[in-house]
Amino acid sequence: MSVLLKIENLKKYFEVKKGFFAKPLYLKAVDGVSFELKEGEAISVVGESGCGKTTLGKTILRLYEPTGGKIIFEGKDITHEDPKKLMWYRRAASLVQQDPYGSLPSFFTIYKILEEPLIIHKIGTREERREMIYKALEAVKLVPAEFFASKYPHMLSGGQMQRVAIARAIILKPKFIIADEPVSMLDASVRIEILKLMRELQEKMKVSFIYITHDLATTRYFSEKIMIMYAGKAVEKGPIEKVIADPMHPYTEALLNAIPDPEPENRKKIRPVPPGEPPNLVNPPPGCRFHPRCPKAMDICRKKEPPEIKIGDRTVACWLYTEK
Repeated sequence: MSVLLKIENLKKYFEVKKGFFAKPLYLKAVDGVSFELKEGEAISVVGESGCGKTTLGKTILRLYEPTGGKIIFEGKDITHEDPKKLMWYRRAASLVQQDPYGSLPSFFTIYKILEEPLIIHKIGTREERREMIYKALEAVKLVPAEFFASKYPHMLSGGQMQRVAIARAIILKPKFIIADEPVSMLDASVRIEILKLMRELQEKMKVSFIYITHDLATTRYFSEKIMIMYAGKAVEKGPIEKVIADPMHPYTEALLNAIPDPEPENRKKIRPVPPGEPPNLVNPPPGCRFHPRCPKAMDICRKKEPPEIKIGDRTVACWLYTEK
């Protein structure tokens, strides 16, 4: 599989004004993240709330202007391309948002919601657009399509609304989709259904996915690779089964310890969870950003930021795996 999307040292800082004469401060939401996404591949981006996952996704989509680094799509550097010249990219890259209730305009019918991107990109005649809309609804298992097309969002359940959001994301036949916490607001009984649906669409359409989530337990249902983020940084990357079975970074280990165990006997075991909260990204700690909470922190962790270390087919940013 060839590389579809290449992210190199991507940064997104938000200016925080503090008084008229004060020197501006910056919230470093994404601070030097790199990874590759191949054609037809799915990668999960996992981390606590506020770690920069959503900002990373929106920066990749060029909804936010990058502060630094590169976004290379199909070999073309689009990092600072004029937004007016990115209509082709808007068609190739799509988004499924977290909140199905807020992402669908309440005053549009489902038909109109799905037709809008086709009209914006000047795709098809009215009859051809109708056929594409019905096929998209059938693809996300909202059948009969004619029945759902005439409904308004408030007439549907949360799971059905998220299926409409997915239909809107696939209707332009994109090359990759960013799914930002797509199941976090749905009932537990619906979550696996939606993840399986996205997986089916990925395999059928050969579309790549970036699945953003805070729930490490759902990632194995969906992706081949995983990237763990903490405080704007990527701390571990690799094949999902290897990372989950044998976490290398202490933060990855902490996330796994936080997953509830379905076995009653195992719940009696005390699993260590690091104390404290993620750091303030306006003024992050020196060295490794996880060191104030890390049980394995060394003196160098408090002074110097760890490099990304390549170990086989995995990457980890931790001083435990390099010579001091």
